[in-house]
Amino acid sequence: MNFLGTVVRFIVSAIVLMVVGWLVPQFTVGGFWSALMLAVVIAVLGWVIEGIFGKKVTPFGRGIVGFLASALVIWLAQFVVGNLHVTVIGALLAALVIGIIDLFIPVATPYEAVHHRNRD
Repeated sequence: MNFLGTVVRFIVSAIVLMVVGWLVPQFTVGGFWSALMLAVVIAVLGWVIEGIFGKKVTPFGRGIVGFLASALVIWLAQFVVGNLHVTVIGALLAALVIGIIDLFIPVATPYEAVHHRNRD
């Protein structure tokens, strides 16, 4: 993934997070810059979790473990990102909505992008 592709991916993720903030109660994103920072924090935390625990325990994974890891990352991100307020229920609902959106607009995880680039 090149630099421009990464920037576009984070911008699209920020827009998705703003839509999720509009749809999900108990999940409030203060604006575009907060959503963009949230997208970066989610990607970094997801990459770290996937690097440590493997693909099965990652926010980008499928199934209940991936869903719960995603909710945990979203909930933890509120302590790093300003203008973000999330309850546990809000994080679970946001993870569900983001998972549904990911079914229609799949993107490669940062971990996959790095390993795919290293194989080439």
